[in-house]
Amino acid sequence: MAASSRTGRPWAAVVALGVCAVLAGCGLQSSNAFIAPAEPGSVERLDSLEGVEITVGSKDFTEQLVLGNMYATLLQTAGATVTNRSNIAGSIGVRNALVNRSVDVSPEYTGTGWISYLGNATPIKGEQEQWQAVHDADRQNGLTWLPPTSVNNTYAFAMGPDAAQRLGITSLSQIKDLPVAERTFCVEDEFFSRDDGFQPMLQAYGLTYGKDVPESNISKMDTGVIYDATARGTCNFGEVFTTDGRIVALDLTVLDDDAAFFPLYNLSPVVQNELLEAHPEVADVFDALRPLLTNEVMLELNAKVDVDGGEPALVARDWLQEVGLVE
Repeated sequence: MAASSRTGRPWAAVVALGVCAVLAGCGLQSSNAFIAPAEPGSVERLDSLEGVEITVGSKDFTEQLVLGNMYATLLQTAGATVTNRSNIAGSIGVRNALVNRSVDVSPEYTGTGWISYLGNATPIKGEQEQWQAVHDADRQNGLTWLPPTSVNNTYAFAMGPDAAQRLGITSLSQIKDLPVAERTFCVEDEFFSRDDGFQPMLQAYGLTYGKDVPESNISKMDTGVIYDATARGTCNFGEVFTTDGRIVALDLTVLDDDAAFFPLYNLSPVVQNELLEAHPEVADVFDALRPLLTNEVMLELNAKVDVDGGEPALVARDWLQEVGLVE
C-alpha cells in the first residue's frame, strides 16, 4: 500500500480490560493481541470452524490495526480459534509471515502486492484488473487474494480549508490553470524522488518541475507534518493518503486524480490456499464484510483511533456491531 511506511499511534493501556500484557502498544509486538469479544450477527457461528486455528496478522499502522482486529473478531465470532498478531512491523514483516505460513490471514493492498511483493514496475489500470493480476500471480506462492473492497488507500493531494475555498478547484488537472505562485506543494522526500511520484505526476497533468512548478514552491517534510502544514496553509497542496483519518479531522479536501495517475491500492484479504481449500466458508465471512468497507468508512474509523484516541480492537468491534455483522 502507498501508506505502508506509516506507523499508527501508540496503543493506550486498557486497564479496565486487564489485557495490557498482551497489547502490542505495551511494547510487546511479538505478543498476541487482545480480541474484542462479540456474539454472532449476520455473520453466524459455524460448526465447521469450531477448533480451527487461524492466525491473523496486520501491519503496524492505524488502518491495518483496525482491519486486523476486525478480521480477528469476525473469525472468532464465526467459531474459529483465533490468534491475533496485528501490529507486525512493516509490509515485509507481514509478507514474510504469510509466505512462511506463520500468519494465515492478513489485510493487504493490491498495489503493494503487485509492485512491492511481486516486483512489477508498472501498475495495472482498473481495480478488478489489478486485483486479478495479483490474485493469479500469488497463487503460486500459496496465497489467495479474496475479492477486493472499494477501499483504495493510495496517494492523493489535498487542500486545507482556506485553499479549498479560495482556489475553488476539485481535481488535479485544474492545477495547471492556477497562477504559478499558487502551485505550492508539501511532499515527502521519498515521494519527491519516486519514479511514480511527484515529478511524473506533474508531467501527467501537463506541468514541468522547475518551470511550471518552481523548486521554491516545494516544501519537503515528514508525512505526519504534511497534514498539519496543509491545513494551516503552508502549501496549497499536500501529499496525503486517501483513507487517513486526519483528512476528516483537519477538514482537508482531496483532489480528484482525474488522469488516474496514482496506482490502485485496493484492500483485499489475503488467505493461505490450504486454509481456504479446507474451509471455504472463511471466504464467506469476508464476503459479508467486503461491500461494507469504503474509503469513507476507513476515514471515519482511522480518525476514531488517531484523533479520538480509540483502541483499534474496540473501534473495529463497535463498527462491526453498528453494521450488524456481530452483536
